[in-house]
Amino acid sequence: MNTRVGAAGALLLSMGLLMLGNGLQGSLIALRASMEGFSTQIAGLLMSIYFVGFLAGSTLTPKIVARVGHVRVFAALASLASSAVVLHPLFIDAWLWCGLRLISGFCIAGLFVVAESWLNDVASNATRGRLLSLYVVITMAAMASGQMLLNLADPGGYDLFILITVLVSLALLPVLLSASPAPAFAAPEHLNLRALYRLSPLGLLGCVGTGLSTGAVMGMGVIYAQQIGLALGDIARYMGLVYAGSVLLQWPIGRLSDAFDRRRVIVLVTSLSAAMALLALVVVDAAAPLQLAVAFLFGGLSFPMYSLCVAHTNDALTPRQMVAASSHLVLAFGIGAALGPSLAAACMGWFGADGYYAYLALVHLAIGVFALYRMTRRGPVPLAEQGPCVPVAATASPLVMTMGQEGVCAPLVQEPASNGDASPIADERASLGPQ
Repeated sequence: MNTRVGAAGALLLSMGLLMLGNGLQGSLIALRASMEGFSTQIAGLLMSIYFVGFLAGSTLTPKIVARVGHVRVFAALASLASSAVVLHPLFIDAWLWCGLRLISGFCIAGLFVVAESWLNDVASNATRGRLLSLYVVITMAAMASGQMLLNLADPGGYDLFILITVLVSLALLPVLLSASPAPAFAAPEHLNLRALYRLSPLGLLGCVGTGLSTGAVMGMGVIYAQQIGLALGDIARYMGLVYAGSVLLQWPIGRLSDAFDRRRVIVLVTSLSAAMALLALVVVDAAAPLQLAVAFLFGGLSFPMYSLCVAHTNDALTPRQMVAASSHLVLAFGIGAALGPSLAAACMGWFGADGYYAYLALVHLAIGVFALYRMTRRGPVPLAEQGPCVPVAATASPLVMTMGQEGVCAPLVQEPASNGDASPIADERASLGPQ
């Protein structure tokens, strides 16, 4: 038992360090792109390509793990991610940066998949929900803290890129030194996308809409804050408060959705998100504290929408279907997140900085209108049949989305032990030769 608790702690520490560096990386590259004279549209493309890579990584990594094992994949992806980060300030070229962002997205997604498979393996049905909640809080809090690191050095120099490289490298240590056996892993079975849409149209399209919003915030929030004249310290606080809001409001919003028709809560939360976006347009010339407060509320309302859409979808599924559907929900979110930064950048190109929040308001209003339409087409799921709304990070892999469902996440394939008491991870390390 102590080994399992220690393994979970090591994994959570690794993911905290990884997201600390990744949170800093996203904001730093957006800010540096603006400082280097890249257009708003090119900056949006950089952020969109990251999510294309993330989507590819979450899809392909399980197949790579099945061939060469967890340890090799984790070490290789972390090394590649570190290299991609440090190359940005060496070669100031928009198209090269697009390639590096694609690599970064792929690597970060792959690291998530590997680490989450370990986390799932060490969790029991009794502790899985609590571990997932803790995992989401730690990763989102780390991303919020990563924004504060912008203040440590000049974004126009090399120091912050080197810091990100160090953080990503340090994230390797807790996982690679863990005594926990490497888990069995298999890619989830497939569920027909059309069948999933028939089962939960709002859940599927809601994930697309949430991706359109979240991708735009993560990709273009820094550029918006810079364009409205916020100082570097306030830019860091602005993005930090967006993530902090999602950490603090995720749980109460989830509890509210467990007590009422989940669709009504989706309508309420997405409508309030749109209202906060419209309010941000009104207070754009106000003092920084008011702008930061609105950013906090928008992040706190907008980011939990993903968990609500996932929970709403799961309400219509059997446990086996939840495992199969999770990859489609990630795909839906990933498509939205890949399009979001570029669409927001286009709006900002047409309407200036105001286009950022105008775009976000439009996206959330569209989700609300579709939710209201769906309420006229189908009755609510009885409260007794609603599953719990477990917090899910917007960057979750298909694996972690199933972790909150009791009995769903036992290993799908058992890997044979080598001999005696040796663990798979020990055998895998031994096959690598001297370290």
